[in-house]
Amino acid sequence: MLENNFKRVQKVLFIILLANIFIAVLKIITGSIIKSASLTADGFHSLSDASSNIVGLIGIHFASKPKDEDHPYGHNKFETLAGLFISVMLFFAGGKVILGAIERFQNPIALEISIESLIVLIFTLIVNIVVSITEYRKGKELNSPILISDSMHTRSDIFVSMGVLATLIGVKLGFPPIIDPLTSIIVALFILHIGYEIFKDNSYVLLDGVAVCSEEIKDVVMSFEDVKDAHKIRSRGSINNLNIDLHIEVDATLDVEKTHKLVHDIEDAIKEKINENSQVIVHVEPYNEE
Repeated sequence: MLENNFKRVQKVLFIILLANIFIAVLKIITGSIIKSASLTADGFHSLSDASSNIVGLIGIHFASKPKDEDHPYGHNKFETLAGLFISVMLFFAGGKVILGAIERFQNPIALEISIESLIVLIFTLIVNIVVSITEYRKGKELNSPILISDSMHTRSDIFVSMGVLATLIGVKLGFPPIIDPLTSIIVALFILHIGYEIFKDNSYVLLDGVAVCSEEIKDVVMSFEDVKDAHKIRSRGSINNLNIDLHIEVDATLDVEKTHKLVHDIEDAIKEKINENSQVIVHVEPYNEE
């Protein structure tokens, strides 16, 4: 089931990769034809979306590898690692936009505006919005951190395109050229914020942050009549690579066979309630009424 999930994620990433390459090439070609520096630059920025798709595909390739002697828990965290790499790419992209804005503060550039550039920007903006929303929904559906991270990276391109569009419209309405670097700074802040959110979510997984609320797990466990108490409940990982361990207390007179069946029933119930890919370890202790 998990292997099939990885294949579906790879398929989505490949389709998004083709869409991003199309958008980037369209912007670059149109920008070169109409000699619009801002549109051409935006096209090259769009290529970073394609590069993040490639990072995602590489991450999924390694994450989908089966367990082996050196990785008994599997390779799933490669997907999380790829998400962190995308956040670093966004930090660099945001920094580059800020440096470019500072340079334009010092040396303002007269922008070239045309109907063609506006049409291309609006068209690619709509495509990017559709791509970002679709990829994010697929990421939630497939419980894929890399799809969610990549969709947020695509969202950064939306902010850049909106910034360029706002700049062109502003200049057309008679605003001074300084509106270009001012807009770029605002866009860069959005990009850096997205990079931080991706970094925070993925680093939380790598640092074994709580994956599932302990009370939610305890509710499932305490629904079994033979379980007198549950404690030391821990969870880590992502929803597709979930590790849960806990201690339960049962009557000391409960025989081994019944205890063994109880443990398996608890594992099955947790998988059914929370996630079928959960790896559950249950430690059994005798119940002491005192």
